[in-house]
Amino acid sequence: MAFILEIKDEANLEIIEAYLYYEEKRVGLGEEFLEHLDAYFDRIASNPKHFPQKRKPYREAFIKRFPFLLIYETTKDKVIVYSVFNTWQDPEKKNK
Repeated sequence: MAFILEIKDEANLEIIEAYLYYEEKRVGLGEEFLEHLDAYFDRIASNPKHFPQKRKPYREAFIKRFPFLLIYETTKDKVIVYSVFNTWQDPEKKNK
């Protein structure tokens, strides 16, 4: 059973920022990032418990090709993505 995927607004903004950053670095790299991200979303939706649960109730999927961490939780029938976090980013930056 595939779960319904819900991406919160903050995670969507992080995706857009990453896309624009990669497109600025090289045309087409942003598209590659989105394709890679979609593959992870498909994996999470089909098997959400595959990735480790670091801090309950959240799970974390580290994207191998790009330095991002997907932070999500599962409910009965839904996967909720809260963050597409750039692991190169200073965590304190969000609080400033």
